[in-house]
Amino acid sequence: MNGIEVTQVTAVLALGSIALFVVGLKRLSKVRTAREGNALLAAGMLLAVIITLIEVGRVDYRWIVTGLVVGSAFGILIVVRAQATKMPQIVARFNGFGGASSALVALSLFWGRVVEGDGGQTTAAVLGGAAAATLVLSVLIGAITFSGSVFAELKLAGTVSGSPSIPVRGPLMGLLALGGLALGAVGTFAIDDDTVAAALVLGLFAAALLIGIILVVPIGGADMPVVISLLNSLSGLAAAATGFALTNNLLIMAGTIVGAAGLILTQIMCKAMNRSLLNVLVGGYGGDGGGAPEDQEYGHVVSGDAEEAAMVLEAAESVVIVPGYGLAVARAQHAVHEVAKALTGRGVQVRFGIHPVAGRMPGHMNVVLAEAEVPYEQLVEMDQINPDFSQTDVVIVVGANDVVNPAASSDPTGPIGGMPILEVGRARRVFVIKRSLSPGYAGIKNELFEREHTVMLFGDAKEVLDALATELADN
Repeated sequence: MNGIEVTQVTAVLALGSIALFVVGLKRLSKVRTAREGNALLAAGMLLAVIITLIEVGRVDYRWIVTGLVVGSAFGILIVVRAQATKMPQIVARFNGFGGASSALVALSLFWGRVVEGDGGQTTAAVLGGAAAATLVLSVLIGAITFSGSVFAELKLAGTVSGSPSIPVRGPLMGLLALGGLALGAVGTFAIDDDTVAAALVLGLFAAALLIGIILVVPIGGADMPVVISLLNSLSGLAAAATGFALTNNLLIMAGTIVGAAGLILTQIMCKAMNRSLLNVLVGGYGGDGGGAPEDQEYGHVVSGDAEEAAMVLEAAESVVIVPGYGLAVARAQHAVHEVAKALTGRGVQVRFGIHPVAGRMPGHMNVVLAEAEVPYEQLVEMDQINPDFSQTDVVIVVGANDVVNPAASSDPTGPIGGMPILEVGRARRVFVIKRSLSPGYAGIKNELFEREHTVMLFGDAKEVLDALATELADN
C-alpha cells in the first residue's frame, strides 16, 4: 500500500472516529442512552489509536502492546474495585491521567526530537514555530490538569480536608503561569543548548504542577462538581495542544470535542449553582460542611420513625424521592430502590428528582441509582420535576441538604442565595432521612427541617430505608 492509499484510508477512518465521538457525546446527554454513548466513545478512541499507529508507520509494537496490556489492567482493576460512592474520585483520577499523558507526550517529543536529536538548534527550528508553541501549552495545561486532579481526588476522599486560604492566590497563580510560559518560550525559541533548554522546559512543567495545586486546594467540597468538569475540559485542551505539536489532526479534533464538552458541562454546573466560574475559582463557599455553631441551631424540628412514615406513604398517590450524597455514602441505592418498588406495587407514582449538583460530580446520582437498576424513566431532572411538587403527596429526601434548602430563595445574600433548588417544600409532606442536623457543604442550617410538614427520620440512610421497605411489605 503506497503513501497516497494510506492517507486515504486513514482519512476515512478518522471521519468514522469523529462520528463516533460526536454521536457518543450526544448519547451521553440522556441517562437512558448514556451506556451506549460511553461504548461509542470507547470505540472511537480505539479507532483513533489504530489510525495513529498507521500514520506513524514503523514503530516498535512490543512497547505499544505492553502499554496497552498494563494500562488496560490498571483501568479494569480501578473500575472493578470502584464503588458508586468513589466514582467522583475515579473521574478526577482519569482526568489527571489524561492531562499527564498529554504533558508526557509533549515532553517526549521535545526530548526525542530536540535533546536527543541533532544538537545546536532551537526547538522551534526543529519542530516549527507553531509546534513549539503548542508543545509549551500542552506541557502547561497537561501538568495543571494532572496536579489539580490529584488534589481534587484527595479532597473528595477526605485525605486533604478544609479550604485553606492561600495569600495573594490569584496573583501567585498568574505569576507562576507567566513565569512558566516565559521559561517554555525561552527554552523552545531562544536557546539552542540542549541542556539549558531541557532545564527551562522542566521548569515550566514544575510551575504548572504548582498552579494545579494552588488552583484546587482552597476550593470547597461543594464546588467539586464544577472543578471536575473544568479539569475534564482542560484534559481535552491539553490533548488538542499535543495534537498540534504532533501534527495529528485526529488528536486535535478529539481533544477539541472533549474540551468543548467539558466547558459546556462546567457552564451547566455553574448555572445550577447560580454562580460564575470565576466565583468558584476565586473561592468556594463552605469548606467541608462545618458551619459555625450558631448556624446549626434549630427551633421546632419534628422527628419520626419508619413505621410512621410507612403509614403516610401507604395513603399517598404520588411520591418523589430526592437522593443526595448521603445516599451514596450509606450505599443505600439498593434500599431506596426496594422502597420505590414497594410503593409502585401499591399503585403509587414514584419518581426520583435529580439535582445537577446533588453529588460530587455531574450525574453522580444517576450513576449511583443506575447501579441499583432504578428504571431510567423514573429519573426526572430538576427543571421538569419542580412544577409537580405542589401536587405531590410525599417527598422523601435521602442524604441531600443544600440542594433542597429554601434559604436559596429566602436569603438572596447567603452562601447559596439564588441557587436553583428542588422545591420539595411545596409538597404536602416531606420526610428527610439524615444522620443529624449538621449543615451541608454551604455551612448553613436548612430551613426545610423546621417546617411543620417536615418530619426528620434520623439514622443511617440504608438502615432507615430497609426498615421503611420492611414496613411497606408487611402492611
